[in-house]
Amino acid sequence: MTGDDLDGNDSGVMVPQEHVVFTDLDGIEGVLVDLNSRKYYQLNETATMVWRGLERRMTTGEIAEEMAAVYDVPADRAVTSVKKLLESLCASKLIKGS
Repeated sequence: MTGDDLDGNDSGVMVPQEHVVFTDLDGIEGVLVDLNSRKYYQLNETATMVWRGLERRMTTGEIAEEMAAVYDVPADRAVTSVKKLLESLCASKLIKGS
């Protein structure tokens, strides 16, 4: 994944891979299942928010903006957090560029 993938522009929208299934556990946290590797990934509240943003085809910037508003954190901190998670999801082949 390049920096262009995560720059918040519409051209850098990341989306879930088709072989990944999301299950909402309690309205707050969730689990991802990679059907190819048969690995499970538990998502905390903020990671679940990011995943739901990806499902809605939101840009990195839009997801970070929502996170900053909901959790009352500085925008730059939200951007950094979202990018870090997206890099991890991409490295695990759970998301791809659209």
